[in-house]
Amino acid sequence: MVPKVAIVTGGARGIGRGCALGLAEKGFDVALVDVLPAELERTSAEITALGRRALTFERDVRDYAAAQDVARQVRDAWGRIDFLLNNAGKSMPKGVLEITEDEFDATIDINLKSCFNYIRAVAPIMLDQEGGGRIASMSSLNAFTGGVTSAVSKFAYAAAKAGILGMTRALAKELGPTIAVNAICPGVIKTELGNSLTRAREPELIKGIALGRLGTPQDVAQLVVFLATAEPNFITGQAFQVDGFQWVI
Repeated sequence: MVPKVAIVTGGARGIGRGCALGLAEKGFDVALVDVLPAELERTSAEITALGRRALTFERDVRDYAAAQDVARQVRDAWGRIDFLLNNAGKSMPKGVLEITEDEFDATIDINLKSCFNYIRAVAPIMLDQEGGGRIASMSSLNAFTGGVTSAVSKFAYAAAKAGILGMTRALAKELGPTIAVNAICPGVIKTELGNSLTRAREPELIKGIALGRLGTPQDVAQLVVFLATAEPNFITGQAFQVDGFQWVI
């Protein structure tokens, strides 16, 4: 059987790393895109230890030409691209009266435009190959709440993540039936970055989560793997919340 191939942006650590390893455990060869060289190599080594192939690309996801190059290299190396996970993102804690124009633009570019860059790069390949492909983009619970009091990020991040939902619904129509396109909306997830920001408030945050704990990258990875592998597939244009049912606190 020909191995399936995935690209994971922001795949060096945190949720991206958890999802990349989850995909590798299910038989995917995984190409990782990130700006963190040491973490890229660590995750790459973990993928190969699972018996799968890995490629690493130290690239800024805001770079349209770099996305095209990554997609070409992955296709040339492995023959196809079955799954794209747009995971790269950046928090933005500043409100509208504090944020600069450059900070707003960077928040939109890293969180939203990066999804366009990589979808634009892989969609022609998926449309042209037997079996099509699947795309999932990481939105956020903030896309619905606008950033609750516990949220690390405020309006600019929420705007970018809400944009992913609109993009997902539109592209599900545009790219179907060959490509399925979905969005994932995590709540509070314990990651390397998130731990430093939420550790002091963890008991308070847990009070607002029905399942009584913070999420983990593995919680998100379970959904990602499902969206990448479920057969038969009749799921597209959807936004899945992975938050343990978190209410506003």
